[in-house]
Amino acid sequence: MEHPPASYFDTSTWDPRDVRSGGSRMVPITTPAGEFRVWTKRVGTNADLKVLLLHGGPGATDELYECFDTWFPGAGIEFYYYDQLGSFRSDQPDDPSLWDLARFVDEVEQVRVALGLDSSNFVLLGQSWGGLLAMEYAVHHQAHLKGLVISNMMSSSRLYNAYAHDVLMPAMDQDVLAEIQRLEADGATDDPRYEQLLMEHHYALHVCRLPVGEWPDPVNRSLAHINPAIYVPMQGPSELGMSGTLEDWDRSGDLVDIDVPTLVIGATHDTMDPAHMRWMAEQLPQGRYLHCPDGSHLAQFDDPEHYFPGLIDFLRSL
Repeated sequence: MEHPPASYFDTSTWDPRDVRSGGSRMVPITTPAGEFRVWTKRVGTNADLKVLLLHGGPGATDELYECFDTWFPGAGIEFYYYDQLGSFRSDQPDDPSLWDLARFVDEVEQVRVALGLDSSNFVLLGQSWGGLLAMEYAVHHQAHLKGLVISNMMSSSRLYNAYAHDVLMPAMDQDVLAEIQRLEADGATDDPRYEQLLMEHHYALHVCRLPVGEWPDPVNRSLAHINPAIYVPMQGPSELGMSGTLEDWDRSGDLVDIDVPTLVIGATHDTMDPAHMRWMAEQLPQGRYLHCPDGSHLAQFDDPEHYFPGLIDFLRSL
């Protein structure tokens, strides 16, 4: 939902498994395909406020949250990095049956139990695909939540696709759009030309608005570490909308039943419709909306001055 193909980035100088490994914990989980382990890391201590971070993708990494290190500790917030099954530091089984939304929801519930989180302290924060997963978790397990944060994610894949088709695509150079769509139709999404066009005409405008050559290292690392075996079948091969197994996902009608304090975060330049995300907050019985006027899909990086003060204010209000 927000990730260029990994081949765009050169990872030859990195030793990725050694990055930020201290203080981590591998949590065992049970799946229909057997027992596996997922990577978590706790930062800070607060008995009353514990935030579990759900990264985007699907199949990306917790590295997209490293900027939280600058803001959360000083605010006294305990938070948990977590790579979902198949991602980076977690086990990466070669079993397509595991890349299923209901199974990911069950995984989050197992991680919650293992970390000792409950309704007295547990806040679930998801960005992009993580926001979708957080909504789905809340539909099934809201009794365990103290609060919920849905960051940069709409409640309907259909409406996400409509926003891409009706708003984002018409604003693009139409010759460029035609070439992008031609490459997608030909199955050439691994062509460097495809990646170059998307970077210049889509990612730099709607994913992270910092100069491409100056994108933060955590962003580059997370994009490089994405697992396409998860991302492509669930999100789909196109970056201009959703066409994978999540294409028909929609929880818009269920928002009214998620009755826990919830913050929805949107941004002016997002790949997701900020007007829809404001609407989502209005449907939620205890919803609030935070708008990032200078941000895009990764507003935590390109508009932190609005993203974090608003987020921390919400968390403290709990």
